[in-house]
Amino acid sequence: MLAFLGEITNSGLAYLSAGIGAGLVVIGAGVGIGHIGSHAVDGIARQPEATAKIQTAMIISAALIEGVALLCSVICLLLYLKV
Repeated sequence: MLAFLGEITNSGLAYLSAGIGAGLVVIGAGVGIGHIGSHAVDGIARQPEATAKIQTAMIISAALIEGVALLCSVICLLLYLKV
């Protein structure tokens, strides 16, 4: 039943971990940016006069999340190519 476990190699585990890591990065970044957008729209609806400040803070936060997501994606790629 578990005979396939003997065939798992380090390269196979590296490919698996790179794929799972990249998927988690995409999901996490999407959820984070979704929350930022949702809360920004709520804030603008409550205080329309603060639209410019809210949008600026939202764009900076989204850029920081994208930067971290890109860094994590590069790490997953390096893990994939290391094998």
